Amino acid sequence: MTKSYAALLRGINVGGKKIPMAELRTVMERLDGYDAVRTYLQSGQAAFTADHGDEDSLAAELAGAIEEHFGFRVDVLVRDHAYLAAIADACPFPAAEREPRQLHVTYFSAPVTPDRFAEIDQQAHLPEEFRLGDRALYLYVPEGLGRSKLAEYLARPRLTKGVIATTRNWNTVRKLVELTAD
Repeated sequence: MTKSYAALLRGINVGGKKIPMAELRTVMERLDGYDAVRTYLQSGQAAFTADHGDEDSLAAELAGAIEEHFGFRVDVLVRDHAYLAAIADACPFPAAEREPRQLHVTYFSAPVTPDRFAEIDQQAHLPEEFRLGDRALYLYVPEGLGRSKLAEYLARPRLTKGVIATTRNWNTVRKLVELTAD
């Protein structure tokens, strides 16, 4: 059965890991069973359909193809349309949706439990806030991600140890739902 997916590449087009989106599309189109490949922006999002595999096997296959073609390893998460739509629909900050540049979702490669983040004094970071979802963390940063002390704290290696984590702003979250809806 063919399903629609989004591939989220972590940390590309920064720090020397350059992947032009047109070239990424070509790499993906050459993979057996990948169709309707489209990229979004220059920061590592692609939508596609596939008639085989699951999220993890598709992510591994794509990561391998990227490494073979570009010569470096990139962490890749693949999520299907139903998951992406559920994450968007479950946003715990509905008022913040009107400020898409201040609302972000960090997607994780595996479930994370609240005890991972128990050390964080959320009151000390207000008005910034975060909430956990299904393999995701919602982050509201009214002054922007680049100025956020909470975002900096959440990115510490001990909090993300053992999982791939990649963050997208709300505009991109919504666009990925739209791109995978076909």
